[in-house]
Amino acid sequence: MGPFRPTAGCSVTQSSRQNSYRVATKEAGLSHDDIKQALLDYFVECAEVKRILIVPPDISRSNSYAGPIVELLCRRFPAAEIDILPALGTHMPMSAREIRKMYGGVPADKFMVHDWRHDTVAIGRVSSSYMRELSENQLDYDLAVDVSRHVLNPDYDLVISVGQVVPHEVAGFANYTKNILVGCGGSNMIGQSHYLGALHGMERIMGRADNPVRSLYNYAAREFLDHVPIVYILTVTTLDRTGLKVEGLSIGKGDELFVRTAALSAQKNMTFLEQPIKKAVVYLDPEKFKTTWVGNKAIYRTRMAIADGGELLIMAPALEACGEDLENDRLIKKFGYLPRGGVLAAVKGDRELGENLAVAAHLIHGSSEGRFKITYAPGKMSREQMVALKYDYMRPEVALAMYDVEGLREGFNIVQGEEIFFVSNPALGLWTTRERFNN
Repeated sequence: MGPFRPTAGCSVTQSSRQNSYRVATKEAGLSHDDIKQALLDYFVECAEVKRILIVPPDISRSNSYAGPIVELLCRRFPAAEIDILPALGTHMPMSAREIRKMYGGVPADKFMVHDWRHDTVAIGRVSSSYMRELSENQLDYDLAVDVSRHVLNPDYDLVISVGQVVPHEVAGFANYTKNILVGCGGSNMIGQSHYLGALHGMERIMGRADNPVRSLYNYAAREFLDHVPIVYILTVTTLDRTGLKVEGLSIGKGDELFVRTAALSAQKNMTFLEQPIKKAVVYLDPEKFKTTWVGNKAIYRTRMAIADGGELLIMAPALEACGEDLENDRLIKKFGYLPRGGVLAAVKGDRELGENLAVAAHLIHGSSEGRFKITYAPGKMSREQMVALKYDYMRPEVALAMYDVEGLREGFNIVQGEEIFFVSNPALGLWTTRERFNN
């Protein structure tokens, strides 16, 4: 197990804490028993807590190992009243089947649904001067910080945020304060922080722990969530043909906890290539990827590895929609994945898009800016729909016949004389050339 610092017990509000944390790693990966023991050790002084809110991810992040961790937490506190609020952000609610699949024996009646449009509370404002600083003078208004009322409920003795640190297109690396402020956030924080990231540029953010969006989340947490007794449980995982491997587990609070975990994720989840890829083929697991809102990770996480004039083929057997809710879906289909300049013009000229900045950011993220071709092979969307979104189309049965996802190995393959680069799960990493990342 890795470095250890004594915990601060259950005195975990920001004002009283000592920024204590535990970071555990093993060369061979952490076992379930290792993780169980780490949880027992960290929460050793918390046996008397009466109410706990656990904030874990949804099914799209099932490779986080959050499911077993939540089960362990429920066993760790058998006498406590536990509520579970999946950090959906803008994602659709988990179905009963998804809850069973990801969270096993945890009773379904413990789960609540985060409503990012209607069930949040304003807790403070980030000044326009700070937003100008973060955005390099591109944004000139203050930001209302809004989060779920459940997170703010003073009846909870502990709020335990569980999730995976992995390279991310908006925050550089996912999780930590993002899990609360976006996963349980409202339309203001979600929309404006994502737009800030889009303006700054994905290539300047992904795989970097220090960036304007992360600074915004950490600032808002320090300023407005100081009184909330939050403990973070962060994982770093990898996946190969032998299964899921937990590379590291971090428990505690304080920005140093996140920085150290992100450094481990950079080591384990980033793939650097010496030469750009001419053709990338990405497979989207039908259990996790049903919309372009989530499935476009295939674009985000590979774009820095794809050559100018190259091609990205996305095989998405379950793809059926664009947005994770009806309004976002409608707006995406209204505009399609325009280049950055087209989106910026639409934000200024169209009131609907100007009031839905998360969609605007998503549109920017989903365009290759004409640098490489994006072809979708969607299971439940038509050629006409894909073309309207500004993507090329391939019939899914043709794509799956051409590329046997069970037989392909991660990385470079030769298929019928053609060299392709295969990614089976874009949510687990970031692929880039060293030149593009460094520049």
